[in-house]
Amino acid sequence: MSGTGEVHAGRTAASGPRGATGAPGDLTVTAPRPAAQPHRAPVHATLILAIICVSYFMVILDNSIVFTGLPQIRSDMGFSETGLSWITNAYVLVFGGLLLLGARAGDLFGHRRVLLFSLIVFSLTSLLVGAAQSQWWLIGARALQGVGAAVLAPSALSLLTRSFPEGPARNRAMAAYSAVAGLGAALGLVVGGLVADLISWRAGFFLNVPVGIVMMVLAVRFLPETDRGRGRFDVPGALLATLGSTALVLGIVDASDLGWAVPATLIPLVAGSVMLGLFVRVERRAPQPIVPLRLFASRERSGAYVTRMLYMGAMMGFFFFTAQFVQSVYHWTPLQAGLAFLPMTLVNFVLAVQVLRLLERVSRPRVLLTGVVLTTAGMVWLSRLDLHTPYLTGVALPMVLIGAGQGLALAPLTSSGVDGIAAADAGAGSGLVNTVHQIGSALSLSILTAVAATVSTGHEPVDIAARSGAALTGSAVLLAVAVLAVVTLIVPSRATHTERSL
Repeated sequence: MSGTGEVHAGRTAASGPRGATGAPGDLTVTAPRPAAQPHRAPVHATLILAIICVSYFMVILDNSIVFTGLPQIRSDMGFSETGLSWITNAYVLVFGGLLLLGARAGDLFGHRRVLLFSLIVFSLTSLLVGAAQSQWWLIGARALQGVGAAVLAPSALSLLTRSFPEGPARNRAMAAYSAVAGLGAALGLVVGGLVADLISWRAGFFLNVPVGIVMMVLAVRFLPETDRGRGRFDVPGALLATLGSTALVLGIVDASDLGWAVPATLIPLVAGSVMLGLFVRVERRAPQPIVPLRLFASRERSGAYVTRMLYMGAMMGFFFFTAQFVQSVYHWTPLQAGLAFLPMTLVNFVLAVQVLRLLERVSRPRVLLTGVVLTTAGMVWLSRLDLHTPYLTGVALPMVLIGAGQGLALAPLTSSGVDGIAAADAGAGSGLVNTVHQIGSALSLSILTAVAATVSTGHEPVDIAARSGAALTGSAVLLAVAVLAVVTLIVPSRATHTERSL
């Protein structure tokens, strides 16, 4: 989820201006060791990048690997339509809510040490997910898996920014990291479909165990350790962020079953809003907050956070509903459903590896805006699907636009989200980028699930087609608002910066 911007002390290559400095009492992070950077042998640097990207790929993969197995899971364990969404929401809510705490852990204890811990947790909880025998076991294990992901993701990004020097080397590393983020979700559908078709939906999670072990061994051998900082955890902030977001999602999901005016819906909605309000108040007063509010001082960064929430929320709905549509309406196997996303995956890959060269010739906001507009156009087209929609013209061709848009959008979107962040806030800044990604995904999926439930709650192909069309229309609306956010927040701020630099 990253591009050409870098998080480091004071200045980024893509941004130029100095970021906000830490106030007295903020966590101090010692600068990276000089030996870790400019003179590393190319083979060694490539191996470091591979370890970071594969570790992060595991996290992104598990966001989507479950989608092609949803019909099997619903049949095996008797999930309702809204209950099925908690298999995803349990993971992304805990992931998003604890990301900032995970980022702070890396600052305090060293990012390699924390990455190793997260790989252990993620691998063990993946084993628990694959072995689940009941609904509560599966959802609980997915939540625990989110804990491991919340520590792993920011540690990987922080290690990347500390392992590659400012300039072309880091730009290439960021482009590779961005490609992993964009491709992980799409390839997760293919991998999940393959193993679900040939073995079981459980096998996709078991795969994480041997991969995790290999990554642990390589990390101990090759990854550089970062210096440990001094400070403490902002536990109240982390709990309020996680519980507040979870309460909002619970209220929205319950609304689709019970209605909006009943206490079971209103109580969690009000409680979630209150807790998120308290979260802002706590962060204002905390000596070492997990979300330093100065990160929002930049209009471009704030715009990037809003855009990412909307964009990734729309994409989560796309994966969740389209994977079920092709299996239930076309009666395709999980493997066929995973392969159905190849038009998007291939185009995404081609553009993701070329976007760095494009950014050298075209301004970042223009590339970002083009990507979000292409994704919106593809989603509008896809949202027209119904029981009789042909795959080629109704699904595959819209996916080409969506894949092209994602390949163009993610790298500049991440760069705008980390530009100008001071060294003391590097962990919190990278954690916040991932947090808005996951929280936006969970909140949007709950909203889209509620929208879909207003159309139909049956299990017949005609019902699933109707629900999918309604949900994807909602995704198109989210993307349209994301376009507006780019135009009103990111484009003007970058233009102002360019004028000041002249």
